[in-house]
Amino acid sequence: MACPLDQAICLLVATFHKYSGKEGDKNTLSKKELKELIQKELTIGPKLHEEEIQNLMADLDRNKDKEVNFQEYVTFLGALAMIYNEALCSSS
Repeated sequence: MACPLDQAICLLVATFHKYSGKEGDKNTLSKKELKELIQKELTIGPKLHEEEIQNLMADLDRNKDKEVNFQEYVTFLGALAMIYNEALCSSS
């Protein structure tokens, strides 16, 4: 049986590919795919306004190709982990 951390990493990778294959390049997230991922997979997603999602996309798209590749997605996950860590540490 896989360890919990293995399972978590596999889920993060699978989530990327669940959305990245919907349109265009199967190895990148378009703005529409990223928006859908955020809105369906994150508790805060439905609360974000269109402008916030646009700004997030601009921040994540380091190479400015109007898509989020897997490396850019991993950067996003790292930022999310930092936010979750701060929230957990401040609540204790």
